[in-house]
Amino acid sequence: MTFDPALTEKIKTYLQVVTPEAGLAWIAGAFPGKVVFSTSFGMEDQALTHFILSNQLPIRIFTLDTGRQFQETYSVWNKTIQKYNATIKAYFPALNAVEALLAEKGPNSFYESVENRKECCHIRKVEPLQRALKDADIWITGIRADQSANRSSQMSPVEWDAAHQVVKYHPLFHWTWQQTRDFVRTNGIPYNPLHDKGFLSVGCAPCTRAIREGEDFRSGRWWWEDASKKECGLHETAPSREEVFFEEK
Repeated sequence: MTFDPALTEKIKTYLQVVTPEAGLAWIAGAFPGKVVFSTSFGMEDQALTHFILSNQLPIRIFTLDTGRQFQETYSVWNKTIQKYNATIKAYFPALNAVEALLAEKGPNSFYESVENRKECCHIRKVEPLQRALKDADIWITGIRADQSANRSSQMSPVEWDAAHQVVKYHPLFHWTWQQTRDFVRTNGIPYNPLHDKGFLSVGCAPCTRAIREGEDFRSGRWWWEDASKKECGLHETAPSREEVFFEEK
């Protein structure tokens, strides 16, 4: 998709004033066959999955299976496809790249440096994501502003992703954690039981721990690193000034 200021302004204007459910329905109709949603089966993603599947929206749902997930994540994945009679496509890391990484650096190299961790994330997440987004114009995510300082200050509900040449739409951007949790529970939506054990943000098992009272939402991810580096590369590239949809006027 080529960056189009007029089109992106139209998307921005509409999506900033509608509910997540209405926004998903509108964008699915406006870009038929070109809208995808990436789920990691967290609380936010389960809410969006419910919106999409219960309304039978033509939005393709996919997940990135890194090969290092919690069993609880696989369980909620299975419960989700059973509840909604749905198909969720899995993208896996390239076998040769994983084998080469483990042969050279072993299975726990990501603990040794930020560079090593990002290398692992690139192989297991970023490259598979590039394949998943190949034919998409709109990429829907479960990002919320209060998940981290970076997301609240550097991201917007709708933005242009120059790296992947797609529009990113975060329908729950202004929802709180409690609001999301209440919605999931009220609607009987399957969710990861790790959320009830202090795992607010669930990623790969070796890289995720429960958070302590008063800690930041994503402090349980890559907890051995500096707090300013809590991204894996999927959402790290900031758009340029002329490409930002929600520029401050």
